[in-house]
Amino acid sequence: MRYPTAAWAMPSLFGNWIANLPPASFALVMATGIVSIASETVGLYWVAIPLFLINLIAFAVLWVMTLLRLFLYPVRLMGDLRAHALGPGYFTMVAGTSVIGVQILTFTGQTDLAAGLWVLALALWLLITYAFFTSIIVQPEKPSLVTGLSGVWLIASVATQSIAVLGTLVAERLPDRQESILFLCLLFYLMGCMLYINIMSLVFYRLTFKPVEPVNITPPYWINMGATAIATQAGAILILHAGASPLLLDLSPFVKGFTLFFWAAGTWWIPLLIGLGIWTHGVRRVPIVYTPMLWGAVFPLGMYTASTYQLALALDLEGLTRLPAITLPIALAAWGLTFFGLLRRLIRNLRALAQGFADCSRTE
Repeated sequence: MRYPTAAWAMPSLFGNWIANLPPASFALVMATGIVSIASETVGLYWVAIPLFLINLIAFAVLWVMTLLRLFLYPVRLMGDLRAHALGPGYFTMVAGTSVIGVQILTFTGQTDLAAGLWVLALALWLLITYAFFTSIIVQPEKPSLVTGLSGVWLIASVATQSIAVLGTLVAERLPDRQESILFLCLLFYLMGCMLYINIMSLVFYRLTFKPVEPVNITPPYWINMGATAIATQAGAILILHAGASPLLLDLSPFVKGFTLFFWAAGTWWIPLLIGLGIWTHGVRRVPIVYTPMLWGAVFPLGMYTASTYQLALALDLEGLTRLPAITLPIALAAWGLTFFGLLRRLIRNLRALAQGFADCSRTE
């Protein structure tokens, strides 16, 4: 009998990590990036900069793992993309790329790099949007709303709005193309709003008219609020740049009203989501265990903080500027606890890898 060697075991174990990489892994980049940006808006640069550096590392590592998965396990990757419950997770790649672009523009001022990331995010959006929705529409057999639909679907709206956010900021640095880019960003803002309304109607119906078990109230349901928050962010930034586009200036009253609508909707969700969390983890005793999906709860907290600040500037609502000082510590605490869970998971995996390496060494 031929026993596996240590030289074989290490690539095999690493390959298992890559093969099982969750589609929504870039939620880590989304959450870390927006908490960093929110920290910068309230002047906590000593927090914002380290988070920016951590996010650059996470972004690079996840892209390497994703590309390796594409070349080594293309069938599994495509299978996840065609799955109702998993496929929407790939939209985190779009939103994560856009968030990194905003960070680079904010902290380094490198317009060319940020513009390149915006183009990459736009290309990813086109690819994932039409590959995912086409594949699930043409499937002959489809899951029920209970098994196939969750808050993860709203990341499609988040990704669309992220294109508008980064594009508007990039346009400011490119005056020759600013008006045309702002028009495109306005379209993405409206498409993101359309996706939220369509998907949220199904999610709300699923929550209120279908059986809900505690295990079904997963962290991605916080995207119910996060998607409204990034819509608020996109709308507020467009309002602040309306003077550079005659069309956007004409539509400014509409955009203001629609943006405030989304902020109000997001604010409405927060107490309900907290109550559902208490019911799930306090009353029904479902343990909180680290999974990559936990970042789906961190992102909305950071996004609500950042978007509230931008809305206050766009609508000249001075009273709202005090709110980020309250919500940011909550977002930072959530990020810290989730990052601690990630580190524990990584340490456990590395120990398993070392043990496997040692066991295989003894068989050689």
